[in-house]
Amino acid sequence: MADETLLDHVADIVSAHVSNNSVSASDLPGLIQSVYASLAVLGQAPEPVEEKLTPAVSVRSSVKPEAVTCLDCGAKMKMLKRHLGTDHGLTPAEYRMRWNLPADYPMVAPDYAAKRKELAVRIGLGRKPGQKPKTKAAPAKTAKPRKKLGVAFGAADAG
Repeated sequence: MADETLLDHVADIVSAHVSNNSVSASDLPGLIQSVYASLAVLGQAPEPVEEKLTPAVSVRSSVKPEAVTCLDCGAKMKMLKRHLGTDHGLTPAEYRMRWNLPADYPMVAPDYAAKRKELAVRIGLGRKPGQKPKTKAAPAKTAKPRKKLGVAFGAADAG
């Protein structure tokens, strides 16, 4: 509320109270301060009450090789990023801050990340143009003489 409006309301309330009730002159300043404080608080938003968050599972047990568990709801996922955004409205940074997690806390299950990395390396992602893929040297094929099967044509003519 604006100060002038607030003071007008305080004056109206105090004068109405004094006209209907007997108030001593020494109690009047306290009454005015009390009414003013009460009205001043009405225009402000209440202070948010911090709730104590309890994770669905312990932070230590939330990362397993095959899945990462959401600390908010306990859902086991291979990748948490989409789940956090759709179900909880959080970004990975907000999630880490909410649960006081380190910056390197994984949002992807370790086994899944390793499998995806291996697939990416195999198809050549991450190489610079012109670089040949690093492959293990295959053993050189030795040419074996071909075996002739069956009867040789023209052998009857030769003899």
